[in-house]
Amino acid sequence: MPAIQLIVGLGNPGSEYEPTRHNAGFWFVDELVQRCGQRFRSEQRSQSEVARCLLDGNECRLQKPMTFMNRSGQAVGALARFFKIPPPQILIVHDELDLPPGTIRLKKGGGHGGHNGLRDLISHLGSKDFHRLRVGIGHPGHRDQVVDYVLRKPSKEDRRQIDDAIYDALNVMPDVVEGKFELAMNSLHVRK
Repeated sequence: MPAIQLIVGLGNPGSEYEPTRHNAGFWFVDELVQRCGQRFRSEQRSQSEVARCLLDGNECRLQKPMTFMNRSGQAVGALARFFKIPPPQILIVHDELDLPPGTIRLKKGGGHGGHNGLRDLISHLGSKDFHRLRVGIGHPGHRDQVVDYVLRKPSKEDRRQIDDAIYDALNVMPDVVEGKFELAMNSLHVRK
C-alpha cells in the first residue's frame, strides 16, 4: 500500500479564482492529473472533483474540494472517511505566504499558521498529522493586506517561479507517494 493514498490541492472553485495565488494547490493537482493522463470528475458525496493517478505503479487519489477554501476540511474529511484514509496517508498541497515564490517545502504535521484551509482540515480530520506540500507565494508585507494578496493574480515573474517550483515537486511525487519523504525533501529543499 502506498504511503500517500490521497493528494489534495487546496483552492477556491470558480473561474474568477482560478488564476489567484490561493489556488496554487489546484494548479499543482491540475498538472499532476494531466501527467497521469486522467481527468477530474465531480463527486457529490465529498463536494469535490476527484481522480485516480498511477505514479510508478502506486495508485493514489487526487482531490480538489469544491467547497471554498475555509471549508476544505469538510470535503477532505468526507472523502477520507469514505475510503478509510488516515491523516498520515494524506498530502495537502497549499499556498504558503511564508515562502517566496519559487520555493516549495514538504513537511509532516504542524499547525495551521493562520491558513483557513488548514485550520478547517485539522478540525475535520481531528489531526494535524497529515503531510503538507507548501507552495511559496510570497507575502505582501503586512498582515492587513493578506486577504487581498492571496485572492489576486501573481505577477508574470512570480507565476513563472511558482510554476517552476510546482514542476520540481511533480517530479518527486512518485517518491512521496511511496513514502520516500527524505529523498523527496532533499531533492526539493536543496534547490532554493
